[in-house]
Amino acid sequence: MTKVPSLNYEQVIRALQRAGFVIVRQRGSHIRLQKHLPDELLRIIVPAHKPIKRSTLAHILKDARLTADQLNDLL
Repeated sequence: MTKVPSLNYEQVIRALQRAGFVIVRQRGSHIRLQKHLPDELLRIIVPAHKPIKRSTLAHILKDARLTADQLNDLL
């Protein structure tokens, strides 16, 4: 298992978009993304920070149902 990297929000947004997430809206410094699954809707909020804290990114990945290895592949 790979350690969660420290990334800028642009990199995280780009990787999540490659994973199928779509930007729904932005309000202030928070960007909301969502992904439609067959039986549910995943919603993610990414703070527009440079860099995003590793703990925050770990929670984002958990909500997106991605691992650090999958994130690295999407980068």
